[in-house]
Amino acid sequence: MSKTLRILTVAAAAAASLAVSGTAHAAVFGAHFHGQEFSGGNWGGYVSFGSFTTATASWTEPSVSCTSTNDLFAPWVGIDGDGSSTVEQTGVATDCSSGRPVYQAWYEMYPAAPVYYSNSVSAGDHITATVTRTATNTYRLDISDTTKGWSKTITKSLTSKHASAEAIIESPTDSYPSISGGIKFTGVKFNGANLASTSPSGLNADDKGAYTWSPSAIGSDGQSFTMTRH
Repeated sequence: MSKTLRILTVAAAAAASLAVSGTAHAAVFGAHFHGQEFSGGNWGGYVSFGSFTTATASWTEPSVSCTSTNDLFAPWVGIDGDGSSTVEQTGVATDCSSGRPVYQAWYEMYPAAPVYYSNSVSAGDHITATVTRTATNTYRLDISDTTKGWSKTITKSLTSKHASAEAIIESPTDSYPSISGGIKFTGVKFNGANLASTSPSGLNADDKGAYTWSPSAIGSDGQSFTMTRH
């Protein structure tokens, strides 16, 4: 299927719309571009094409070591974005702009800027994220940290194409920190169906032009996979 070519956007002006201060990058996570050498460009994970009403996934927030103040990445789940110009998404960003990893949960109705939550997130926390289309252009975005015991829900509207659903890791700066053990997604379901039964396509993500983040084969449960760098 043809994929839409879009340009990586790092929007400094987005800082004013952040829910909390301290995220220096203020990067827009939804911008999906495709490179010739990497099937996913700045996205890595699995995407399924079609008109989905819900996408859900869980992961354990990985422990990272910052190698550059430019390092920034996020695991997230969402609807739209591959073959369309909008993304409705929620996840957790790890930002190294201060020289140490700072974890923040967020949601984004791309192309609007991300909105960050003030709730604490740490490496090792178990995260579950779900995006649900509740009406033609209305979405509920849920994210919870079952380790810390908090959850956030918000409902937003956006005119959208209903083109895809995905579980993704992304670096808007094209620069990942060193991630111990990779990132394992579990419980990945689109429209309540196991990921494996939704005809998913795997995407490889670029990392500084020197490394590639690739998804493993989907697990025997039909709902899990691991992103690793090589």
